[in-house]
Amino acid sequence: MENLHPWQRIKEVVGSALERPLAERAAYLEEACSHDSELRSEVESLLAAYPDSDRLSAAPWQVDSRGNEPEPQVIGPYRLLRQLGMGGMGQVWLAEQTEPVRRQVALKLIRAGMYDVATVQRFKVEGQSLAIMDHPAIARVFDAGTTATGQPYLVMEYVDGLPITEYCDQKKLGIRERLKLFIQVCEGVQHAHQKAIIHRDLKPSNILVVEVDGKPRPRIIDFGLAKAAAPTVPGQTLFTQTGDLLGTPGYISPEQADAAIHDVDTRTDVYSLGVVLYELLTGFLPFDTERWNKQGLAEVLRVLREVDPQRPSMKVSANRDISAARAEARSTEPRQLISLLRGDLDWITMKALEKERDRRYGTPSELGAEIEKCLENRPVEARPASPVYRFRKYIRRHALPVGVASGAVALLIAFAVMQAIQLRRITRERDRADRITEFMTNMFKVADPSEARGNSVTAREILDKSAKEIDTGLTKDPELQAQMMDVMGHVYTSLGLYQKGGALLSRAVESRRRVLGPSNPDTLKSMGVLAWNSQLDGSYSEAEKLGRETLNAERRVLGQENSETLKTEGELAWTLSVEGKYPDAEQLFLHTLEIQRRTLGPENRDTILTMSLLGWTLSEEGKYAQAERMEREALDTGRRDLGPLNPVTLVSMGDLAGILQAEQRYPDADKLFREMIQLYTSSRGPEDPDTLTLKANLADVLQHEGNYEEAAHLLRETFEVQRRTVGAEHPTTLGTAMAMGYSLGALGHYEEGQKLLFQTRDIQRRLFGPDTPQVATTTYNLAVLESRRGRQDEAFRFLRDAIEHGLPPADDLNIETDPDLKPLHGDPRFAAIVTEARKLADRASKPN
Repeated sequence: MENLHPWQRIKEVVGSALERPLAERAAYLEEACSHDSELRSEVESLLAAYPDSDRLSAAPWQVDSRGNEPEPQVIGPYRLLRQLGMGGMGQVWLAEQTEPVRRQVALKLIRAGMYDVATVQRFKVEGQSLAIMDHPAIARVFDAGTTATGQPYLVMEYVDGLPITEYCDQKKLGIRERLKLFIQVCEGVQHAHQKAIIHRDLKPSNILVVEVDGKPRPRIIDFGLAKAAAPTVPGQTLFTQTGDLLGTPGYISPEQADAAIHDVDTRTDVYSLGVVLYELLTGFLPFDTERWNKQGLAEVLRVLREVDPQRPSMKVSANRDISAARAEARSTEPRQLISLLRGDLDWITMKALEKERDRRYGTPSELGAEIEKCLENRPVEARPASPVYRFRKYIRRHALPVGVASGAVALLIAFAVMQAIQLRRITRERDRADRITEFMTNMFKVADPSEARGNSVTAREILDKSAKEIDTGLTKDPELQAQMMDVMGHVYTSLGLYQKGGALLSRAVESRRRVLGPSNPDTLKSMGVLAWNSQLDGSYSEAEKLGRETLNAERRVLGQENSETLKTEGELAWTLSVEGKYPDAEQLFLHTLEIQRRTLGPENRDTILTMSLLGWTLSEEGKYAQAERMEREALDTGRRDLGPLNPVTLVSMGDLAGILQAEQRYPDADKLFREMIQLYTSSRGPEDPDTLTLKANLADVLQHEGNYEEAAHLLRETFEVQRRTVGAEHPTTLGTAMAMGYSLGALGHYEEGQKLLFQTRDIQRRLFGPDTPQVATTTYNLAVLESRRGRQDEAFRFLRDAIEHGLPPADDLNIETDPDLKPLHGDPRFAAIVTEARKLADRASKPN
């Protein structure tokens, strides 16, 4: 579509020219530009910026001066093997990752000379889009970066599969098998929409199919045109500045093809899915895109806006000369294929391809649900629900009973009564579905992307908008309203927004207690989530209270060995451990672990997680030998049965590093923490909360090693990110600030360190109360700072204040052996403080 994409055409010609030797470029330009002198002039002016460039910048293949066989280029830990494909944005290579794990990956490079803002931005969006999604139908992203010459690259899961249409034709899958595969695609796209990501370039070549255990599984790839329901460059849409069309002709929706329309939402993907469905069913595209190459943009837009494509059954019927081969690829013959498509599949496909978005399916899940109804011979929403139609559907579903009943009037009457009941039930279900659809549509609908602030339209803003509307949108269905509150509260918690999550979860618990009853499993599940949210938010006493209440109810209602009961028991044990109630936590963990090993098996992820958390609790009690054995067993089992990058395996790895630190084996802990930071940064990103926590842990080890300079740098970097992402008053941010104040003092920056510690303690007093371990620990660090400073009176004042207001008796706060307090040892006041600290430790070590 050269006349549709002037700038895109220029970029393609420039990129292709740069990939050719200098001697071949003139001939290529003569052929590519033909008689278009304006195009040639533009291309040559851009090529002038690369006078010495011979082939792609940072060429994937290097040939030595003696003409030996080319050696694959290495980009970081990735060894390029062969080119998989090339597009307008760049190249995709098959590469071998050599560390920290060995595997084949797909590495995507932006084409040399194509670093305009929009292209790079779309490339970044693709990486960000894939990184936040976790669904079996979506290819995963592993890493991102730039080459030594500045070319951006993206490392993704290598999907060794075929485009969905090609796979189905090769395997000669029937219509029913194709529809089942397509439903999985709808589920994957729905997951992306729930993460506030619109793909905008769905087509068969971006939906690959691989076989897993002999069964076909789709993988959606190439989110290069995806957007988080708003443009990522402030003030621009993701059309290029010159008005180029983004997307693939034939698959883009009418609104996506029209540059004057800015509020493209999730329904544009529904349209593209409709085109893919059309092609899967018939072997044809709805429109003749080859003819579009000869037409102007205005005519193409007119066709998309005004001309309806033929129904799938009519398309096959009108192309009988080539339909025999298409039908054979679907294990049928043309007449039977037309019969299969006529009716429900015609209606479903045409509704997905509606010109007006409001008349399409609102979400991919609605489209998938309609196809499931078709496969189950249930009435579909796309087709007018006439009595004859419903009756025919009923007969198909219940052929034998209806056949017997057809000869008896009495049974016909019973059938009529049953049909009426069924219709009423369908009406109730449809009303609820309509309420869900309306609420979810409002959730993901974005008014005008040009009003958005860069990347700001994300899952967070969608949640905030929906949280405000949930009171009005679902008032007629309190049970559904409570369910949505629970889901959104859980998502807030996952995002680290514990206060917002807690508010919604509390309301969900209250509503479910009222509507479902206090012993209903859904009510108990909401209570457990609320307890966990409270623990994450630092409200430990509230978390313990809720956890005990939930556990007692679940033991009574679900049974002591139920998986939900065990999950609640483990979370309560961890809350007790965080509170410093280590003996109680240890006993509860041991009880949970004994049941899990017996009922779930030692290789189960929940069993391994309990082992890891028990190991950490044992280390907090000073039982280091037991703790290390338990943690190494958990780590070895996790690596073997779950994989090295499984979250549970990584938790065990981090806990083992912490235990090594507690044992004062700092070099071993340092090495393990650095290995984990590299794993987390490559798989989750540098600003992931767990990545930041690991950096803070490494900084703590560095402090013990005396490397205060690197520790302070790491902590400052972590503190700034945490303050921006989770807030200055979040418990993890406060912990980082406290550690940074300590490092600053060790470096002699006393005033800056003291100021930061005072600010931290003021916030902790307000949030947690004056007599809490957090406040006491910060006060202890003030005492250390003053001791290092040589101001003994102030150091003793802070030290006594810490002892009297909840200083935890952990080994890392052992006053008697702390080298930072050595300047105080000769003072008589120090002996009195040590005696008081010992009494405190003795009291804490006794079981409740």
